[in-house]
Amino acid sequence: MQRPGDREEVVRFSDFELNLRTGMLERNGERLSLQERPFQVLAALLERPGELVTRGELRERLWGSDTFVEFEDSLNHAVQKVREVLGDSAKSPHFVETIPRRGYCFIAPVEEVFPKTVSVPSRIAALALLLVAVVGAVWWFSSGSTEAVSLAVLPLDNLSADPEQEYFADGLTEAVITELAKIGSLRVISRQSVMQFKQSARPLPEIAEDLGVETLVEGSVSKEQERIRITVQLIATSPERHLWAEPYDRPITDIFAIQQEVAEKIAMALELSLSEEEKDLLSEEPTQNVQA
Repeated sequence: MQRPGDREEVVRFSDFELNLRTGMLERNGERLSLQERPFQVLAALLERPGELVTRGELRERLWGSDTFVEFEDSLNHAVQKVREVLGDSAKSPHFVETIPRRGYCFIAPVEEVFPKTVSVPSRIAALALLLVAVVGAVWWFSSGSTEAVSLAVLPLDNLSADPEQEYFADGLTEAVITELAKIGSLRVISRQSVMQFKQSARPLPEIAEDLGVETLVEGSVSKEQERIRITVQLIATSPERHLWAEPYDRPITDIFAIQQEVAEKIAMALELSLSEEEKDLLSEEPTQNVQA
């Protein structure tokens, strides 16, 4: 496996050492497993400790500027794997901090060693780098940035007797995703990514891990003549527990109000504060035509 650079270069932080040439990560001399994309993410952050590394920069590093892919979920998964191997937490980070909607920052003190035998000048350089990292970490902590809550809306089950109503369940799933995406403090997974789990029998924690999220929305919908019945529940997956659930049995004309209410109730259950702009966005109706 080819790694960046041809020289022996080791970066130390806390109890860890990462060899940027070989990709070998060790903790107190014990080797840890780190796959290629998580390694590339960690290497990029360690090359600029205390600085913002944008999601765009990570995309170009991992996939190249000429490659067009749905990279969001893959990047989130790679960052999650980095945190797992470091024993880090997104909510209380010691190493990798998320800068919402922008990127990531490595906030722990870092010492760069090149070559393995450290000369006096390189020690001075390492101390300078360490000082920069500490100042950067203090700046990021004092900025009061918070981790966005990650969430995926699983395809709603169609409980209607008519299988042709499947499109209605899929459309309502997409509508709920769109509503939740209006909340800035939520990171909502795209419809394209969640549809692969339609009618899946896999355990919810496994689905959440694959999608790189902390919470899932699941439920069911049935449409009979002029009434709609929807059941929605919000589930945290680590550990698995219900955060909120509610049934709706209303006229079909209330469909837009239900979508708005579901988004607001989820925000409330996650203890998110909505700005006035977000409240206005949630109150907007895409059309007055229910049939459309």
